[in-house]
Order: sequence, then structure tokens, then C-alpha cells
Amino acid sequence: MKDQQVIRLDQALKNVSGVTTDSSNFTQGNQSILLRGFASTTYFRNGLRLRDAATTRPMANVENIEILKGSAAILYGQVDPGGMVNVITKQPLATPYYALSQQFGSYDLYRTTIDATGPITKNKDLLYRMNMSYENSGSFRDFIDKEDVFLAPVLKWNISPKTQATFEMEYNHQHAGLDQGFLPLQNGKPLNIPYSRNYGEYTPNTTETIFGSFNWSHQFNDDWTIKHQFSVNQQNVNQPHLVFPFDVAKGDVSRLLQSFDTQNNTYATNIDLIGHFDTLGLKHTLLFGGDYYRLDKEQQVTIGGISTINVFNPVHPGTPFIRPLKPLANTVNNTDQFGVYIQDQIKLPYNIQVMGGIRYQYLHQNNKDQLAGSSSGLTDDAVTPRVGFLWQPKNWLSLYANYVENFGPNDPFASIFPGTLPLPTSAEQYEGGIKTEFFGGRLRATLAYYDLTKTNVATRDPIHQGFSILTGAVRSRGPELDITGEILPGWNIIATYANTDARITKSNDTSGSPTAVGSRFFNVSRNTGSVWTTYEFQNGDLQSLKFGGGVTLRDGQIGGYDQPAASLPGYATVDLLAAYSRYIDKAKVTVQFNINNLLDKYYYSGLTTNGVGLTGYTAAYADFGQPRTFMGSVKIEY
Repeated sequence: MKDQQVIRLDQALKNVSGVTTDSSNFTQGNQSILLRGFASTTYFRNGLRLRDAATTRPMANVENIEILKGSAAILYGQVDPGGMVNVITKQPLATPYYALSQQFGSYDLYRTTIDATGPITKNKDLLYRMNMSYENSGSFRDFIDKEDVFLAPVLKWNISPKTQATFEMEYNHQHAGLDQGFLPLQNGKPLNIPYSRNYGEYTPNTTETIFGSFNWSHQFNDDWTIKHQFSVNQQNVNQPHLVFPFDVAKGDVSRLLQSFDTQNNTYATNIDLIGHFDTLGLKHTLLFGGDYYRLDKEQQVTIGGISTINVFNPVHPGTPFIRPLKPLANTVNNTDQFGVYIQDQIKLPYNIQVMGGIRYQYLHQNNKDQLAGSSSGLTDDAVTPRVGFLWQPKNWLSLYANYVENFGPNDPFASIFPGTLPLPTSAEQYEGGIKTEFFGGRLRATLAYYDLTKTNVATRDPIHQGFSILTGAVRSRGPELDITGEILPGWNIIATYANTDARITKSNDTSGSPTAVGSRFFNVSRNTGSVWTTYEFQNGDLQSLKFGGGVTLRDGQIGGYDQPAASLPGYATVDLLAAYSRYIDKAKVTVQFNINNLLDKYYYSGLTTNGVGLTGYTAAYADFGQPRTFMGSVKIEY
């Protein structure tokens, strides 16, 4: 992440096989994360789930990112079938450390970060850490800008050598121009229009997030430990004047005036008891725990009149909106989820380990439209198993296999016919693979093959036009390869490849459209890969000089959902890096320069169609790839 100057979560995910991003939720800059072909807008923070805005979360206090692929049934019940992204945040240090970084780049990007940590008391029982960032930037797209303020204080109390408690907070205020990424198509291909063209108007979007957490752990003895976490995340998204392009007809783009006021609140807690013991000469690692999540979402929607603007010669602000905003919906959704789980990992002779566990999960959802006076509820539960096998015949070679299931709520705001709540989704996965090491453990490689099926997927409603029903299933399978480590002293590499065969296996659609059985699942590239390598001189006059670069490859995609499909071609982007560090007295100064998309490739990483206009055009929403950009930075550490 440091080498690539990552400032958004999606930029880091390209370094993992089988993980991409798209704009299936129609919001440029807040893309969905696709893991093994299945989309998710959620992520985890230190093991606890947060809702929405995954790719827009600030990175100033991120230590590293963990990717867990597949259905994590035991420890994380409410996980999208493709897997989960877990952000690990920076924690207080006992040794004082201070850092100041200034980044500057294309499209008027300026970003400042501050990191400070150390002990508060002389005996180092009380530690602190403070991370701050401020970003002000423009965009290659018209009417888009961003201002981002982020604060993240942490306080850690070492009560005793065996007991610790940590308090964390985050405050984030983002104000940005919103981009729906509207892209007219003709005959399934994007129109030849300027890449910067935005058919909307300046659409202010303000997101304010306040997060707080408390966690503690106690080690009873060398064998038994208890851990507990509790967090609250409150997020308000205000869009008072949203100009939403939605159709193409007679050479004009139709645009709807809307406003949204959304409140997302997530309350989460979990407790784990971990123990080590022996029975009949076998070594056990036992995990017993439980979790509870409360997810509240309230959204007020108003709708206004229609305005038009020419497709090929848009003159802003277009025709006037002839009708003021009026209330359309006031929807409240509450989800309660409770789970308990137990898992045992047993070490057998001949370097064999087996693992098995089960999770019981209870789910209750309630959805109300307070304006319409309608409501619906849903209660369900399930027991999901997890089993695994690991054999290490050599200290540099491991063979593994596992089977896992998951169960969780569907998106309550899916386009199901009004008055109904979508049934929960479930999934099952088989996976096997090889893990190996080279050069004394400096270089590591993992080759995996998986077969993953998700049920209760939305497909076209044959009775109610424009809505969906949950009758579908999608299967994703294929090999994945990840290589990471150090080939020679100073020479590091990350290489990935995935072949993702995601297809619809069950559907009520027999028309041959993109939701028919056998069709490729939309926005999933069949082949993806990346290589990133750097070399840092270890001695001599060029010591601490680093340079490197990489290539990201994506195969073509099928866009669309329940409308005629559009196709997107594959693409390749090239990135470069140069950096130099040296000590000035006790301070380490690092100067770095990055070029992203060196060849200035125009590409789209995702596409969702929205029907065919009167003149044969198709309205679509695309995730526009970033053109060539330059990023420089100066960092001072001591």
C-alpha cells in the first residue's frame, strides 16, 4: 500500500486474486467489492462488520488489509458468499513515533496525513495513537470534487501483563460531487463521447460517519484467553439535490430530480473464548463464541420533475425541472442477527490438522414504509457447518481442503415487489489448494481451486415489470494463484491470477436474456491478473533508492442485469514507482513519485444497463477507470 500510495480501499484490492470492484450500485467512488464474482458494499473493521461505503473509507489509520475468501460461516455469519475484506487499524506503540506526509497529484489532489503515537505514562501502561488526514481533490469527470476530513484517536490501557483494554474512535466528514456514471450505449457499445462528460449536474453529497469501539482481552493462563469487542457506527448520507440521468430517447437524456437522506447505524458485539488442551495425545485449539449485530437503515426519498439534455451536445443545466420535489418514500429497515459458534482444531500425527465447527444463526428483519403505511417482517434461522483439512508433508509445503456454508440477510432494498421482504441468502463452497514457500520462506505461493454457489439471487419478475423475485442461483468456480515475497534481497514481488467462471445456474427467465440459465454473471471478468514488483538498493551510493512498477489485467465483461446485455472489452493498465529515503539527523525523509495508468488507457471496470430507449440507445451506469495520473509525496518520520 505504501509503494502504490493507496488512498482508497479499492486501490489496494487489485493486489489479490479474484477481487475486483464495479459500480453496480450506481455511485461512482463507492463501488461494490467483487470477491469471487459476488458483490458487496460492506467491510469489516478489526473483525466487526460495518455497513456500506467500503471503498470510500479513509486509509490514514489502516495498518494492513486481510482478505478472507469464500463463505466465512463460523466466525463471521453475515458475510457475502464471495468473502470479506477486513481492515486492520493502527494501534498505539510503546515507542514514540511521529510522521507527517504531504501528497499531491493530478486533478488538484492534495492530501495531508499525520500519525503520532507513544506512551502517556512513564510506566507505559497507557498508550495513545492519533491519525489525521485532510484531502481536497478534483476529478477527470465534470462536476466532481471532494473534501475529506478524518480523525482517528486510539487509547490503550495495559491493565496488567495479561489484561488489556482499547478505546477507539473515528470521525469522517466527506463532501463531494456525486457521479452516477451515466453512459449511453448503442448496439451494446459505449458511445464515442468525451470521457469527462457528466450528464447530470453538480450534485452535492455529504457523508458524516462517527465510529466508536471498546475491546478488551484477558489471558487466564498460558492456555485460555477471552476477548470481547463492542462497536457503534453511525453514518448519515445527505443528497439534497440529485440530478439522476435514467433514460435515452430521441437524442436526449432524461434526468430525474431527487433527494435522499439516509441514516445507517450499526451496533456490533462479539465475545470469544479460546483454549488449548490435550486429549489422548492430540492437541486441541478450541474456540467458543457468539456475536450480535443490529443494523438500522432509514431513508427518506423525495422526487421532482424531469429535465432533458442533448446526448451529443449537452448544454448545462439543460431544460428546467417543471415540478418541485415531493415525498416519495420514507423507508425504515431493522435487522437483528444473533449467532453462536464452536470450533475445534486438532493437531494429529504426521503434521496433519483437522478442523470442524458449527454456527447457529438467528435473523429477524422488519421493513416499513412510513409514508405508504406498509410493513413486512421476516424471521429465519439456520445451522451452518465448516470443516477443513491441512497436511504439511514438508516444512515448505502444505495441502488443504475445506467445505463451508453461510447464511445471511439479503439486501432489504432490492427491487422486490412492494410489500415483500427478500428471503435470506445462503451459499456453500468447496475449496482445495496448495501453499508453498521458496528461498527459505521469503517467497510464498498459494494455488487454490474453489466451487461456490449462492442461492436466492434476484431474477426478473415475470408478472410485475421492473421488479425482481428471488428464484435464482449463481455458481462461481475456478483456480486462483497468489505469489508474494522477496526473490532476492531488496527485490519484492506480488503476482496474482484468477479464472472466475461465474454463471447463472437457476432462473425463472427462459427468454435468453442475461439472467437465463447458463449466462455469464454480469460484471465478472473471466480472467484477471496483476504483477507488482519493486527493487530497493541495499548498499552503496544508491542505498535506499527504490523503483518498480506493475501491470493490472482484466478480461472482458458482460454488463446488464435483467435487460439486454452490453459487453465491455478487457484492458491492461501500467503503473510505475520511484522513491528515495535518507536520514537527516534523527528524521527519515522519503520522497516518492508514482504514475498510474501510464499508457492512459480508457476503460470501464463495471457496467449496469437500465433498459432500451425509444431510439435504440441503452441507458447504462459505468465505473469509469482513472486516466493517467501522477502522484508525488514527501514523508517525514521520527
